[in-house]
Amino acid sequence: MLARHEPRIRGSLGVTRSNRLSYSGPVVVPQRGAGSDDRCSWGGGGTHAARTESIIKPLWLPLALIVAVTALRLAMDEGTSRHGSLRLPKIALVQFAPQAALDEGMAGVQAGLSERGFRDGDNVQFERFNAQGDLATANDIARRVTDGSWDLVVTISTASLQTVANANKDGRVRHIFGVVTDPSILGIGFSATDPLDHPPHMAGYSSFAPVGEVLAFAREMNPSLKRLGLVWHTSEANSEAYTKKARALCAELGIELLEANAETVTNVAEAAASLTARGVDALLLSGDVLVLTAVDPLVAVAKRARIPVISMIPPNVEKGVLFDLGADFRAIGREIGHLAADVLGGRDTAAVPLENRVPRQLLLNLDTLAGLDGAWRLPPDRVAQASIVIEAGVARRQPEAQYR
Repeated sequence: MLARHEPRIRGSLGVTRSNRLSYSGPVVVPQRGAGSDDRCSWGGGGTHAARTESIIKPLWLPLALIVAVTALRLAMDEGTSRHGSLRLPKIALVQFAPQAALDEGMAGVQAGLSERGFRDGDNVQFERFNAQGDLATANDIARRVTDGSWDLVVTISTASLQTVANANKDGRVRHIFGVVTDPSILGIGFSATDPLDHPPHMAGYSSFAPVGEVLAFAREMNPSLKRLGLVWHTSEANSEAYTKKARALCAELGIELLEANAETVTNVAEAAASLTARGVDALLLSGDVLVLTAVDPLVAVAKRARIPVISMIPPNVEKGVLFDLGADFRAIGREIGHLAADVLGGRDTAAVPLENRVPRQLLLNLDTLAGLDGAWRLPPDRVAQASIVIEAGVARRQPEAQYR
């Protein structure tokens, strides 16, 4: 008599972490005995269908899970591919120091890009870099943003222009720049005579401050102005350019220009004090980034001597400077932002001519004027031409004003 052997059912079905099919579900294991073969003995046709259903039914849920996981992975792969094809353009925004004119310029860049439809996190990705006035840090930033992983680099300040240009001589990334003195004096490939003779991967605008107009306005306010003091950092190319210009123009106007060097920010006050001790009538604030980051101590020294600080780099009147007469750096930044947007849209950087753009603005501090001796006076019509007037500690903005 043949023995009946019941099949044993064990295990479950699942998917491993590597998405391989792992079958540990119901498995029919035949029982072997005397006279049996390797086939399962079901013990009669009446229960065959029921037993088959009881074996297969537990497989439905695991099989459904396999299908769902597979579909999910396919969808994820497709989404990743689609995202990769629509990768947001990466733009590095680089400035050399946290200084008012540079901050205004960078704010203008972002505003200009936004006006052309490029908004951070929406259809473009910004990353901001600030060297905090340290040249070694500026060089590190320059190497990072020219490693080929960026679609565009925008630099604000002469130092940032120079460091990035030197790190990007082979043109791995397109480079837009602004709020700079004169690229032709930096040895980075810009011609002083041909606006289109420049590295093909670079484009931007210079903004050489109107030194002559500043001196003329100072002489208008004080016709007896004879001696002018200038603190500057000899290692800055832009500062050297302004110093040379001031020397020539002061000589033409019959003004004696006295100079003092400051190698660090902490030296600015000492250098300024040496000039006031020599009897200067005013201190001139030029486009020297190091000195611009130390306006407060410079103004403090001038205030003790009861002489003004006159500036060609707005905005500094809120720190006690008598007047700023120079470029509207936020407006310049907007123009740079528009240029960057054009380049992202396909404009050829090689075809962009270098231009000196200085949309002028006048800013006045009447409180500082009140603390000076009677030699300094302000013609009444000039107040109406100032875009910002500080009086009684309040800054009054006159957005429609135009300096003439």
